[in-house]
Amino acid sequence: MRVIATAGHVDHGKSTLVRALTGIEPDRWAEERARGLTIDLGFAWTRLASGEEVAFVDVPGHERFIANMLAGLGPVPAVMLVVAADEGWRAQSQEHLDAITALGISHGLLVITRKDLADPAPALGQARERLRSTPLAGCEAVSVSAMTGDGVEELRGALTRLIASLPAPAPSSRVRLWIDRSFTIRGAGTVVTGTLESGTLRVGDRVQLPGRTVGIRALESLGQDHPQVSAPARVAVNLRDVAADEVVRGDTLLTGAWHHSEVVDVALNPVPDRLPGHLMAHVGTTSRAVHVRLLGTRFARISWRAALPLQAGDRLVLRDPGQQRVLAGAVVLDADPPDLDRRGAARQRAAELEDASHHLDPAREVHRRGWMTRHDLQLLGGSPDEVLAGVHRSGHYLIDGEVWEGWAEALRQSVAAYAATNPLRPRMPMAAAAGVLGLPDRALLAPLAEDAGLELCEGHVARPGTRPTLGPAEPGLVEIERRLARQPFLAPERQELTELGLGPRQIAAAVSLGRLLDLGDQIVLAPTAPALAMRRLASLPQPFTTSEARQALDTTRRVVIPLLEHLDHRGWTRRLDAGHREVVR
Repeated sequence: MRVIATAGHVDHGKSTLVRALTGIEPDRWAEERARGLTIDLGFAWTRLASGEEVAFVDVPGHERFIANMLAGLGPVPAVMLVVAADEGWRAQSQEHLDAITALGISHGLLVITRKDLADPAPALGQARERLRSTPLAGCEAVSVSAMTGDGVEELRGALTRLIASLPAPAPSSRVRLWIDRSFTIRGAGTVVTGTLESGTLRVGDRVQLPGRTVGIRALESLGQDHPQVSAPARVAVNLRDVAADEVVRGDTLLTGAWHHSEVVDVALNPVPDRLPGHLMAHVGTTSRAVHVRLLGTRFARISWRAALPLQAGDRLVLRDPGQQRVLAGAVVLDADPPDLDRRGAARQRAAELEDASHHLDPAREVHRRGWMTRHDLQLLGGSPDEVLAGVHRSGHYLIDGEVWEGWAEALRQSVAAYAATNPLRPRMPMAAAAGVLGLPDRALLAPLAEDAGLELCEGHVARPGTRPTLGPAEPGLVEIERRLARQPFLAPERQELTELGLGPRQIAAAVSLGRLLDLGDQIVLAPTAPALAMRRLASLPQPFTTSEARQALDTTRRVVIPLLEHLDHRGWTRRLDAGHREVVR
């Protein structure tokens, strides 16, 4: 799974676009739906044609909710910047771009919406000019109409290409989950959610919250329970022995050892024209009032109350709360800096930070890939070339090249055999794969899988493009998918399903795989049918009758009634009386 945030001015169609892509309403509050205004973070997901799952964090666009927007952008690696064709670049378009620039997010898409209302070319040209000197310069652009569906498939293709460009995940790293929601489920207890950037969480793990250690009762991702979830992912964590009001947005859930900082030294990027001494700093999903002390022109010392788990390479956004404006980004160079307690110490520290800034990015790359650290090489003695020559390097291990290649081939064969015998769940659990190979450390599995041409996803390893199938019933399901591609609202009869080997169990499995939508009583359509139906229903005079909907969709009463009820339940249509409905705009 990959996670992408939206960004853009209020009422430019971010939530409508997410709804068209996923079929999920991202606005969670009744007030948001009534006002047509996103107030808090929304969440939705879909599966692309490549088989990759993508989750969206939908952020509010109104200036009053800028802190919520930053909480959504903070932990994600990529962004979908939305600009409406009929309005063009606006105030919060720039505000959100400033935040993206401050966070150093360089992976993204520019999406021009509402092309059914205006020519998208002027808005596209205007946005391209604004992006020219930012990390998103040159990013792919797509024009769409979420209401008519024009351009949505092209956007799905662009999302597939964007995902392919993202850095490789690090499922074996320690966990730092910035919490964005905390709530209670009756009978289950407290649940927290967030974007898992690195590492793996497992049911039964002991994890650290501020001031305490608690256990994981259950894990959920994209609406499904999992025994473990690996980064990158949206995850919901059901915690033991903690009340919902004891955990808030901005708290962290941790595994492993973390240094908690109240003071950090940072490089400013971009360097602002001015920087007041008192600002708000945003990192992850939290925000803190901070004191800023400049160290030369490019560096600063930032301090606050209540320590945070930070490390070199973390990015902060510095914002003026009075002007509601992003002033600068900041990259942490030192999360445990020395005191500045003597004359000239600030000037000397600025010179030290100048040197540290040149080595930050390579150091982060070393850690991300799991190669041997500089400190380890010093312990072994000799230069890096002398120590690593002719030896495979992974994590804190130096491994003979032939042994490494043998492991890679054995992993490929084990993954293929597992997929052949488990068509419904063809991805091999990482723990099983490490056990089969007899690896000395499961952390070696991630780089080994990469070298073997395999991919890791949610605690499993598989060949790229692997997707679950129904085994013997797969040909029947493929036949139904072909029929529905030609006639999307002509659901097969129950007898036809039986003849194709699709009984209740097989249909339930196909639904769980996201390949069919069950409207009840074994009336099945493609998962895209609701969105396709909305395009046609939106073109009808409003309100419309059931008969008019049936004719517009070229289907039967057996199908149209449960389909309309499904659209009502999603909030896409509204039933006015016994015979009339209207599209909710």
